This record gives sequence, structure tokens and C-alpha cells, in this order.
Amino acid sequence: MIRQTSTPKDLTASLAIDSKGLSELRQGARAGSAEATKAAATQFEAMFVNMMLKSMRDATPQEGMLDNEQTKMFTTMLDQQTSQNIAKKGIGLADVLVRQLSKTAGINGNNAAISADAAMPEGGLTRSMIDAAKLQRSIAAAGGNAAANAAAAPAATTASTSRHAHVRAFADKLSAHAEEASRATGVPAKFMLGQAALESGWGRREIKAADGSTSHNLFGIKAGAGWKGKTVDVATTEYVNGQPTRRIERFRAYDSYADSFKDYARLITNNPRYEKVLASGGDATAFARNLQKAGYATDPNYASKLAAVINKTLV
Repeated sequence: MIRQTSTPKDLTASLAIDSKGLSELRQGARAGSAEATKAAATQFEAMFVNMMLKSMRDATPQEGMLDNEQTKMFTTMLDQQTSQNIAKKGIGLADVLVRQLSKTAGINGNNAAISADAAMPEGGLTRSMIDAAKLQRSIAAAGGNAAANAAAAPAATTASTSRHAHVRAFADKLSAHAEEASRATGVPAKFMLGQAALESGWGRREIKAADGSTSHNLFGIKAGAGWKGKTVDVATTEYVNGQPTRRIERFRAYDSYADSFKDYARLITNNPRYEKVLASGGDATAFARNLQKAGYATDPNYASKLAAVINKTLV
């Protein structure tokens, strides 16, 4: 007797939160449908892409009046749907999974079937925050360690290429200055590059004068009463009682990026309140936390943002 199976729903063409479609996919996979195998592998690909998007968002500094729980929720929903759309076109992971599962399960590509419960974690993409380890365990349960390795290989490749061009360009341009400042302060060059990146938006939000010329001020250092050099007045966001407020502030201006790093080195070396910053050693989290405690910035999330840039982006 031939068992009739329905054609699995193309979830990449539907909403990411379509739990009914996920249920249909499980049923198709239980029936040994080759189409369901492909669909399940594609859903894994969508989940993988979603995790990459989440990692990139976590590593990107967020600030401003629109940075709240509501916008984060809608951004998460957007990322889920974007992941679906990317997976529909494909990045190659789904094809690798189908080939590896066919090989390890001893079945051919036309008759490949993934265990439905292993292929679709409970809740599917409604739990897009699922971690990579759980994803690999699910793949391993469906087709053995070879399939898990197949999923891990694209992940490793993505990690090695996730350092975007603007990050590489920023580091290449300023590494020599950071190294010089590191020798003067004992603070790792990567920590200072991370802080310069956070303060200047990777050089894309540099403090500029009214005529558009750059101040070369990479660290957002303000011009107090004792500053005798050049200055620029610009609008900036300060946090008052935890609330973001726009105001005009006066900042120092330099002739070069080298001068900016030198002045930053002098600031944290000569000011007693930064003693714990200098004593942070190679601990990026402690470095960021001590900077915030010393009052370097008013943003209540400054330490976590800086640590994320150093630990997740400047790898």
C-alpha cells in the first residue's frame, strides 16, 4: 500500500512565526518525504542566518531615543523574516546538510528523510534565539556527527569572515597609533581601538567642525577649562538620570589621529580616577567596567557596549 503524503509547506515564503507550517513540516518529515527533508534543512539554514544577524546586532553599539524594548522586539521579528528570505535564496548550508544526512543515514538524495522531531526543535523559528550548540545537537541526532560537522564548518567560515571591511579598514588605519599609546599606558592596543570604534562609530560618526572638517577626536574627549588647544562645538547625546538628552558640548580637536591617541593616553595616565582602568590588565570586561565607574561616559550601558565591541568584533 502506498502512503499518501502531502507536499510540505514552503516556510520560507511565509511568516517566520507560522507555527502551523512548522507542524505540517514535522508531519511530512515523519512520512519520509524528500521534500520535507529539503524544507527542514532550509529551516535550519534560516535559523543559522538568524543567529548570525543576532550576533551582529549584539556587537553593534545601540544608543538613542529609539533604542528601547519595543524597537528591539520589532527588530527581532524583522531579523526572523529576513532570515527566512535569505534561506529561500540559500547560502549553501541546506544543500550540505541534505548531502551529509543522505550519506550518514545510508540513503540516496531522492529518498532522504530527516527525523521530524530532530529536524524541527519544538517551537521552530518562534525560538530564534536558540544557540548554536543546540542546533548542532539537533543535526547530530538527525544524521550523526558528520552532519553536525557540516553545520559547524560554515559557522567557522562565517566567524572568520564576519570582520567587516569597515572594521578591518578602521583597525588597519589606526593600529600603529594604538600600539604606540599602548606602550605609553600599558593598556592593550585592542582595548583602545575598541573604545575609539565605539565613540566614533568605526570612524563613521567622527566629531566634525561646522565646515565639515574632522576634529580627529576619536575618543569623545571634551574640552574642559584647562584645555588650551583647538575645539569644536557639536550636538551629542548625554544621559541624565538614565535618560538620553541632546545638548551642545565642546570637544577637543587635534591635528591628527596620532595626536588623538596621545592625548587619550595622557588623560588616562595622568588622571588618578583612571587608576583602576590602567590596572585592568588584559581583561576587556574589567577595562570597560572601570572606565564607566570612573565616569568616562554617562551612557548607563557604556561598559557592556564597549566590552562587546572588543570581545565580539575585534577578534
